[in-house]
Amino acid sequence: MITLALDASTYAGDVAILDGTRVLAEESVAMKGAEHERLMPAIASALTHACVDIDAVGRVVCGAGPGSFTSLRIAGAIAKGIASSVGVPLFALPSMALIAGGADVRRGRYLTVVDALRGEAYIALFEIEDANTLVEIAPARLVPSAEVDVIAAEHGALTISPSRDLGTIVSHPRARAVARLESWISARGPVNLSTWEPAYGRLAEAQVRWETTHGRPLPTG
Repeated sequence: MITLALDASTYAGDVAILDGTRVLAEESVAMKGAEHERLMPAIASALTHACVDIDAVGRVVCGAGPGSFTSLRIAGAIAKGIASSVGVPLFALPSMALIAGGADVRRGRYLTVVDALRGEAYIALFEIEDANTLVEIAPARLVPSAEVDVIAAEHGALTISPSRDLGTIVSHPRARAVARLESWISARGPVNLSTWEPAYGRLAEAQVRWETTHGRPLPTG
């Protein structure tokens, strides 16, 4: 089966086209500060390099966050749009698992860390047992950034992060990591295209500023 995988939970977007577990093509693009949307062109480029027509895609797998609000919204919208137009299922995987699963590391326990701003970080704990097995020990949660090293030490884990300030191992979410997460995909099943949204982790910065200024929740109706 041909899989289109993508993630944009950080300031980098990553795309992979896979045939089973074999990676046919990959593309990575910067998301932050871009004047034009870059993720969809990266998908088109990856499909071209893989010599795969969009109608040949059998499923879409999208990184579900938490992470950058704007980038996650872009990736989620693109993933839903492609899955809907081609008529294939959409699967969602934690972006933290794509960080751990995409890192070039040995067997062991790893704490993935993503900057959540405001002096906080998202963390999730994983065990890498072999080349094809990634086990989630603790799902993503929000903690003070100052506690990251303490938590890692408590669990005997090395830290992996897109930021050199937060991890001893630097690695971004890699779309190709879905190849080692097949059991996760099977267990979770496809999402509902009409209702699914990425897990943003918390409110967007713009919404927080608006609500702080106005002293009330942002209207959504």
